Amino acid sequence: MKRRIVFLLVLCLLIPMTVHADTIRWVDFGVPYESLKYAMDADVRTSEQEQHISWIDMLAVAACRTGGKCPLKSVKKALADLTTGQSPEQLLGGVYKYYDYYHEAYEAVLGGMLGHYAVEIDGQWKKTYGLKAFSPIGAGYGYSHCADFGNQRSFGFARKHLGNDLMGAQGTPIVAVEGGVVEALGWNRYGGWRVGIRSFDSKRYYYYAHLQKDKPFAKDLQEGDIVQAGDVIGYMGRTGYSDNENVNNIETVHLHFGMQLIFDESQKECLSEIWVDVYNIVRLLSEHRSSVQLADNHFSRKYPFVDLDIDALPRH
Repeated sequence: MKRRIVFLLVLCLLIPMTVHADTIRWVDFGVPYESLKYAMDADVRTSEQEQHISWIDMLAVAACRTGGKCPLKSVKKALADLTTGQSPEQLLGGVYKYYDYYHEAYEAVLGGMLGHYAVEIDGQWKKTYGLKAFSPIGAGYGYSHCADFGNQRSFGFARKHLGNDLMGAQGTPIVAVEGGVVEALGWNRYGGWRVGIRSFDSKRYYYYAHLQKDKPFAKDLQEGDIVQAGDVIGYMGRTGYSDNENVNNIETVHLHFGMQLIFDESQKECLSEIWVDVYNIVRLLSEHRSSVQLADNHFSRKYPFVDLDIDALPRH
């Protein structure tokens, strides 16, 4: 057993060395909520105009000028400057050398959150361009959260908290923030009952942990399933911190929600994992909640959803 542990540790140390030299190895995502909201609204506002300006472009320009801090003033200036028709290279001069990094990093974080989608209401599909990702908490259910990324945790070993904890009521429906493939489903000694979902572009791995004892997952959910943004995937609880399955060892009922970025598959499960602070993203997503309904003691989404950037509308 000891040999196996040593082998795995050595393997994890060696894997990052296989990552290509130009692969991003770290992202410190600290864009303020106000800047995210302004950039998103500007993107949506210009989406039907001749000059559609992407929020990724705005934020990347602002990040180059501010070292990634992106205060609201810098994002407003980036929008104004991009509206003139000048390219980022023309606008940034000497700091343009950082543009590709910030653009790729922010595209990895935010790339699946804004776009074209449709929701079926009363038999009619309504097409929209806007925020297509959902809050991880189903509509109608309260929660609270704070900026807790990086706080210390001690169970198992001393480590940093790599997500955002959303406190709420036992059994609160948890939904998929973004569509993707269920890559992990089951018990983890740290996260308890948990679900891991990989985005369709494979860049984001969403981690939902401490789900409810006895009934953690949505009905019939299995590893390998495809889910859409807003689908119910599980229920809030307090499981975890135990080698034994189905144990409540977490003091407070909450959802641990995390996002890992993956630029190369060797980064997926190793010491070089890239987890980003999602606190301000959760704030942004609070504006878009998935309506849920209860039937036969199980929750499901109320309104069918299609991501039009990936799929076509169903034919009746």
